[in-house]
Amino acid sequence: MDVAGKKAIVFGGTSGIGLAAAKQLVGLGATVIAVSRDPSKAGEVPEGMTLESCDVRDCAALSELFERHAPFDILVSSATGGVRSFGPFLDMDMDGYQKSFDKLWGYANVVRYGTRHMAEDGTIVLVSGSPARKSKPGQVALSSVGAAVEQLVRAVAPEIAPRRLNVVSPGSIDTPMVSLQGEERAALFQKATANNVIPRAGTSDEVAQAIVFLIQNDFVTGTTVDVDGGWLIS
Repeated sequence: MDVAGKKAIVFGGTSGIGLAAAKQLVGLGATVIAVSRDPSKAGEVPEGMTLESCDVRDCAALSELFERHAPFDILVSSATGGVRSFGPFLDMDMDGYQKSFDKLWGYANVVRYGTRHMAEDGTIVLVSGSPARKSKPGQVALSSVGAAVEQLVRAVAPEIAPRRLNVVSPGSIDTPMVSLQGEERAALFQKATANNVIPRAGTSDEVAQAIVFLIQNDFVTGTTVDVDGGWLIS
């Protein structure tokens, strides 16, 4: 796909990985609608990028947004959808575990309601995470949800062809989702990546490059691309 002149909708597009992907698409000549629950997080945006507010769990609002911007060519979602739960399974807050799946429901809504308004040669990219296939202690919820997202992609991709559907799986990425600052932030990432083949946190731009690759490469669908510093092989 030649991105220049295409229209893209990016959910979670006002912060972190989503914002980086939106900016890279604009840089390649696409028109981008960046969507999140709090668009003010995006700060100053480049020409060619506009902001919208929408919760991916709100099916009515999603449908209205898609209808208003139809037709479009590219759909990206890195929106978390809600809370994330951590901790040992036997001690975990099960309500929190259940709410972690809001990410899956949000992605399912985006794909279900967005696909019908896309161009026939359109492409969709979602974002999972390395715990989907290699979980560390305390990551039961992340692992469960990420695995469900990746299986959703493999199951749905054949159904919506010739539109393409893929997923990027990041490892530890330095994004605003991590609220710690200064030495505490550095120590967290150092501990999380110490055993990786590449022992550092990744950047939003590095993950966004993989998203753009999946958008541009017309011969890839139903696939997971890992951007994890060697998390899976460490």
